Amino acid sequence: MTLLLCATIATAAGNTRKDEYVVMASQAVASDASWNKVALALRDKHGAALLLYDREPGELSAALKQLRPRYVAIVEKPERLDRNFIIKMHEVSRTVDDDIFADFLWGVITGYDAETAMKMVENSAQPLVVKDAVATIMELHEAKWFDRYAWVDDHTAGLWGEKRGRGEAVTTGRVAREQVLRKFTELYAAYDPDLVVTAAHATENNLEMPFSLGNIKAREGCLYAEDRFTRETWDVPGSGKRKIYFAVGNCLIGNVNGTNKSMAVAWMKGGNATAMIGYVVPTWHGRNGWGGLKYWLATPGRYSLAEAIYLNQQDFLFQGSEWHPIFARESYPHDRGTMGGKDALTNALGKTPTNDQLGFWHDRDVLAYYGDPLWDARLQEVAGENDFTVTTRRDGKRVTVTVKTGDKFNMKQLAGGGFKEEHVLDIPFSYFFPERLENPRPANGQRWKMVADENFLLVYNPAFEPSREYAIVLEVD
Repeated sequence: MTLLLCATIATAAGNTRKDEYVVMASQAVASDASWNKVALALRDKHGAALLLYDREPGELSAALKQLRPRYVAIVEKPERLDRNFIIKMHEVSRTVDDDIFADFLWGVITGYDAETAMKMVENSAQPLVVKDAVATIMELHEAKWFDRYAWVDDHTAGLWGEKRGRGEAVTTGRVAREQVLRKFTELYAAYDPDLVVTAAHATENNLEMPFSLGNIKAREGCLYAEDRFTRETWDVPGSGKRKIYFAVGNCLIGNVNGTNKSMAVAWMKGGNATAMIGYVVPTWHGRNGWGGLKYWLATPGRYSLAEAIYLNQQDFLFQGSEWHPIFARESYPHDRGTMGGKDALTNALGKTPTNDQLGFWHDRDVLAYYGDPLWDARLQEVAGENDFTVTTRRDGKRVTVTVKTGDKFNMKQLAGGGFKEEHVLDIPFSYFFPERLENPRPANGQRWKMVADENFLLVYNPAFEPSREYAIVLEVD
């Protein structure tokens, strides 16, 4: 059953147009006083429409087509969230119009209990500029994005490193293998990060350190460490500081799995994650996670976390559609595993798919974003890496996007600076429109290889040079 509150659509006073932001919630949320307060608070925060569904969000497709929102947040109890919910929501996001792209940015608001979910709403009321981070990957080891940064390495067992302050050099050290888990939790406590990035093995119930040298686990919505060698346990301390948890390459850790005892929920409560990114299935290729991180890092400070995730997904949707319609139109057979996906793709293509083709399709709908999709959470800018400006001008039914590069502009940096080449390769020039456009398409005579939709523009292999100005012209309705 679909219920539109107050006979039509319930909205609250605010600066956001009613078609800009929609809050969706289940009847189970609406009938629970404590959880309903979360949905109403989010509605009031954004001046949003509030829509209710009975069993799953797809029931609201007709209402979404009517409203055509740019942002959607789903408030839901953890017991009702699982892999299929996230996959279905990705599919719903592409049904507002007839093209292959997601028509809105979306995120799920949930938590160990209603109080935790409300904290996620309240914590996202103010912007966040990420300055301090901790990780279990080596790809961020140059630490240029952060004032303070520490990591345990996933390429060399026992290697760790840190950057203690803005402008300081990165230093490294070694610990015995059996001390890696202890070292990570010590660094986590000492650095009290804005951002945590992990990529080791994981499930819905645990996060392994690199090389399986111990586990972080969940208990009553909090995080604790369990030593692999001694079975000793200790709490992973939480300061209450809001943060982002980006599980860029972990299997399954983003799957709430129908329980408030999951790792995802523990990161939201015990880790106070105001936003969390994580896979809901086993992952192997990594385009969705690593690509989203690459978009965020390539031009630091330019995109919010949600915008970076969104743009990356539209990029590989487009690339997949150039290979075959199945990449954008058909669901990956996750229940049949990788071989099932490979067989289905082989039948569609008439030949054995490449690793990227199979990986792009596998990754399409399986990365969850927990949090408010309109939360302004960004990296701080890095000197010299954003030496260009982008402006728009509208004249009737023509919109001109002007890119002006400075003398320090670096095309390689714009394309991702070589980050994680084995998963993503170069990324296109991208632009998230300041406001939604109606049916944008290339104007006659444009030489760019580009794709535009109501929310974004992508230009492939633009070959921009320093100290130049470029005009990309679109026609709109």
